[in-house]
Amino acid sequence: MKNANYQRLLRGKGAHADPVASLASVPFDVTGKTLEGYPHSIWQIVGHMNYWMEYELQRIGGKRPKYPEHAIEGFPSTLAPANEEEWAKAREGFTDRIIRLAELSEAGHEILNAPVDVMDVSEESRSSSAEEVLWQIMVHNSYHVGQIALLMRCFGLWPPPSGADTW
Repeated sequence: MKNANYQRLLRGKGAHADPVASLASVPFDVTGKTLEGYPHSIWQIVGHMNYWMEYELQRIGGKRPKYPEHAIEGFPSTLAPANEEEWAKAREGFTDRIIRLAELSEAGHEILNAPVDVMDVSEESRSSSAEEVLWQIMVHNSYHVGQIALLMRCFGLWPPPSGADTW
């Protein structure tokens, strides 16, 4: 079952920027930059999205990952990757997780409707099935890709070479 809405949310279409294409154009020397009044760098936002995508994929897969005690635990502690290789690895991991989520979105109703264990009481209201967890992570990513787009625009790097809305 191919759900076009999932694919658009995961990979972007129209005003919804493709997160993979957006990250492909972020140069290493910009990954650790921040703006006054905003605490996170692009590196930290990508690390945060990777953390939560992996967390949710593990839960959907029947594993029991530890829920972080504090929100900051879901972000890298450093503003920037140590080197270009680490940045490339983070982007590759991001792309891999998006692919895995896209594959999940194409699963049949039996898999999408399967219950997902709650790891923390804060998850109870939004994660009773694999499909609900998938929706939650897609919305989470959309929110953070918007932050990355705003940072890139402030750094003079938006739109990416692959194109995106500019208004």
